[in-house]
Amino acid sequence: MNKIYFLSTCDTCRKIMKEIGATEHGFELQDIKKEPITEQELDAMKEKAGSYEALFSRKSQQYKALGLAEKTLTEADYKKYILEHYTFLKRPVVAYQGKLFIGNDKRVIEDLIIELMPNH
Repeated sequence: MNKIYFLSTCDTCRKIMKEIGATEHGFELQDIKKEPITEQELDAMKEKAGSYEALFSRKSQQYKALGLAEKTLTEADYKKYILEHYTFLKRPVVAYQGKLFIGNDKRVIEDLIIELMPNH
């Protein structure tokens, strides 16, 4: 299943979804604020990403607020925080053809566009 986990209030997410033609490509869209990711979804993402840390956003305002920068986090911690608060998921997360594209780094988006539109 091709799916995008995003935040509807995030301008960057909306811009990326428009750029890749999310609706034209028939992606299922999940606004993680309105429909939080489940443990099963997160575990499936982790299998493809290799770790929960790869899915974890250090840009979350909660990251500073909770003083997490001063702590040594484990994989269990990353999982717990992502499930507790949606802003800890690096976004968007795009699941496409069995691959996972995580975050909004330029290279990630370029790779996704190449995957979606090989002749682009």
